[in-house]
Amino acid sequence: MAGISGHWAFAFGVLGNIISFVVFLSPIPTFYKIYKKKSTEGYQSIPYVVALFSSMLWIYYAFLKTNTTLLITINSFGVFIETIYVGFYLFYAPKKARVQTVKMLLLSVVGGFGAIILVTQFLFKGAARGQVVGWVCLVFSLCVFVAPLGIVRQVIRTKSVEYMPLLLSVFLTLSAVAWFFYGLLLKDINIAAPNVLGFIFGILQMVLYAIYSKKEKDILKEQKLPEMQKPAVIVADENMNAKLPELTQEQIIDIVKLAGLLVRTDKVQVATCPHATNCGVKAANVENMPKLQTVEAS
Repeated sequence: MAGISGHWAFAFGVLGNIISFVVFLSPIPTFYKIYKKKSTEGYQSIPYVVALFSSMLWIYYAFLKTNTTLLITINSFGVFIETIYVGFYLFYAPKKARVQTVKMLLLSVVGGFGAIILVTQFLFKGAARGQVVGWVCLVFSLCVFVAPLGIVRQVIRTKSVEYMPLLLSVFLTLSAVAWFFYGLLLKDINIAAPNVLGFIFGILQMVLYAIYSKKEKDILKEQKLPEMQKPAVIVADENMNAKLPELTQEQIIDIVKLAGLLVRTDKVQVATCPHATNCGVKAANVENMPKLQTVEAS
């Protein structure tokens, strides 16, 4: 029976390694954008520093336990890739962000991890040392899994899933399932317990994505509906089937002014004017008439 559980634990450990490998590589598109624009563009280094610290903790815990080789393999890769991410970030980050990142590295990786090693090595012995380090890993992993609550809150507030990648949520959920069964079959609560919370938050993120992505699609459909066109003023000639071009508002105002001037004219004479005289229309009125633009039929 123990042999069967050991085989299953190995299978789930390999599965957890594969999924976690994909999760560790997921920030590559982000760093490609940073490389193309030669700037961190407001991205934060906290997730990469935290992931680096977490991988170092799990490696230390795995060395204190037995039958945890698969924890060492994936977290060794985690330390390697997260170190590259942090170095890449420091290279392209502005001075202020670079200083903050260095402070976090000194506080967590150097100070925090160094303090954990010193305290556990000198104050605890044997199995107690492994238990203490396991508790530290458990608490820290719970904090890491609680971190996405900020994204969940943002999704609910903005009703947008722009900052919640679906594939990453799916892989994190699958990773939590694999490592939960790995810890359960090894009877290691420090590995199994945090991944219960990781599974719950992963499912929550996918449910929110399904709800709000549908709402976004509905909004986009409404925005794509054709807008009602404004009524256009068209002048048509009774003797022509074709329509003349649309008159501008200024031309319409000029026509109205001209009509008003003609109505107010004291005398209107209808006669032929072979010598191009003013035909009885007062010179003052003629001078005040606005000039009309010629409208040609198309």
